[in-house]
Amino acid sequence: MTLSSYRVRVLAGSLIFFTTVGMVVVRVLADDATRRRPELIVPVPDAVAASAADMKAYADPLEHTDLEIAMVPIPGGKFMMGSSEHEAHRNEDEGAVREVEISPFWMGKFEITWDQYDAWRENIDQLRRKLLSIKVGPRDLVVDGVSKPTEEYTDMSFGMGKGDYPAICMTQHAARVFCQWLSVKTGRYYRLPTEAEWEYACRGGTATAYSFGDDTADIDEYAWYFDNSDDTYQRVGKKKPNPWGLHDMHGNVAEWVLDQYDAAYYGRDGNTLDPLNVPTKIYPRVVRGGGWDDDPEMLRSAVREGSSDEWKDQDPQIPRSIWYHTDALGVGFRVVRPLTEPSDEQKAAKWDKAAPEQKDPEE
Repeated sequence: MTLSSYRVRVLAGSLIFFTTVGMVVVRVLADDATRRRPELIVPVPDAVAASAADMKAYADPLEHTDLEIAMVPIPGGKFMMGSSEHEAHRNEDEGAVREVEISPFWMGKFEITWDQYDAWRENIDQLRRKLLSIKVGPRDLVVDGVSKPTEEYTDMSFGMGKGDYPAICMTQHAARVFCQWLSVKTGRYYRLPTEAEWEYACRGGTATAYSFGDDTADIDEYAWYFDNSDDTYQRVGKKKPNPWGLHDMHGNVAEWVLDQYDAAYYGRDGNTLDPLNVPTKIYPRVVRGGGWDDDPEMLRSAVREGSSDEWKDQDPQIPRSIWYHTDALGVGFRVVRPLTEPSDEQKAAKWDKAAPEQKDPEE
């Protein structure tokens, strides 16, 4: 055996070892939240709550970066989901109106930004760790076990800005995997919101078309949309928040939720406690809130929109990417964290479930 081939085999063996160790740690983390190793949880005192009354706003740091994700407590409660037949510009898929009960959770104060998204997508956190000669820790092994998107064929910001602008053009699958990465990165369980959670949080205790009322006279104070956006998205958090402290719930970018889109779902589903229409096909899935390229009526709290394979029309790859929607320049997402983390069985049966399984051809 030559020296160079020996080094290759040693390197390959090391890679297999660390990959195996990383996946074992991932499984250990996922086994049972109540038995998590303390060293896998980033200490954030305000993120700990025994009850809804104990919930506080907090910021979860992204280790090895200068970034953090600000989270706002959302109280549990009941609300009327959908819009009445008397609401201006109402669409048929916004009914029938039904009372829904939501369990307490935290929600991202802002949409996920490019800086935050690229910490995962471009492995910025681990590259910075290596640059600073920081020793590999148990959380780093877990993080290495989470999939990363393949390289995009073009700049997915389309020249509109990165940094603290909202990340866009990802598929729902990509947003879900980011949540998986964030969960192991912090040791706390994060996911996308359900449609019901999103609308409940967007309304912020109101029952009007928008969280600021029925009249659009004040919409410029709360939202980026077609008439004031200068044909581009804007930095997060520059408009007034809704009554629960959430920014850009109306406009800037529409936001992925967990649900399969079904125009008749409200009238057919009988579950009123934390409902979720678990996806069984790739299209259509739901985005909420409207974006910088939409008219005001599309920013109403009850508006629903389904994704389409046309959101990949510019993608020249065969097969098309499972990570990118090249034509969804007005679509991003924000994250939530439930007060009570579900069991692994509950996650598999509901919260993390989606079909069909999506695999990257390059993996």
